[in-house]
Amino acid sequence: MKFFIDTANLDQIKEAQEFGILDGVTTNPSLMAKEGITGAENIINHYKTICDIVDGDVSAEVIATDFDGMVREGESLAALNPQIVVKLPMIADGVKACKYFSDKGIKTNMTLVFSAGQALLAAKAGATYMSPFIGRLDDISTDGLGLISEIRLIYDNYGYETQILAASVRHTMHIMDCAKIGADVMTGPLSAIKGLLKHPLTDIGLAQFLADYKKGN
Repeated sequence: MKFFIDTANLDQIKEAQEFGILDGVTTNPSLMAKEGITGAENIINHYKTICDIVDGDVSAEVIATDFDGMVREGESLAALNPQIVVKLPMIADGVKACKYFSDKGIKTNMTLVFSAGQALLAAKAGATYMSPFIGRLDDISTDGLGLISEIRLIYDNYGYETQILAASVRHTMHIMDCAKIGADVMTGPLSAIKGLLKHPLTDIGLAQFLADYKKGN
């Protein structure tokens, strides 16, 4: 399973990259605003900086909600760097734009997916990635992980190459559960990724090893 970090914070992206297990980055307008990145030029420059830091794909979201606007924005974003993945909303014009870009060999990420039917349309349109938001489904007492399982079954039935990118990952157990049910990618906060390191027996064992070493020196 690929690990993406869901942030626009450069320090966190750098830390994840240095960790040695980062496969890519996802961002959105809300994450940009959280870091104080506003205005089209500043956002574009921020995407360029992220691409300079990481080796993998960087999802860059369009703001337009009409087909022509998405195409214009998406083409501009894709021209910034080969790592850029054009992030499109799961609406009718978004699906049309996804097909347009996939026919041109431009990578896409269909976002704000909340049903298996939407995921099926994304795959039919040739999306590179498809992002079901499992945390937001959990927030309304709906089984986000169950949706991942449904999509995995459908994609496997027909050999779709679209990658299931589990988004809105909130914590470490989300990561583990996504890995168990076959998500291709997960994107979440650095804290959730680093949480995979934690186990009290590791800490106890290391402390014992060091104590025993000091006794012999």
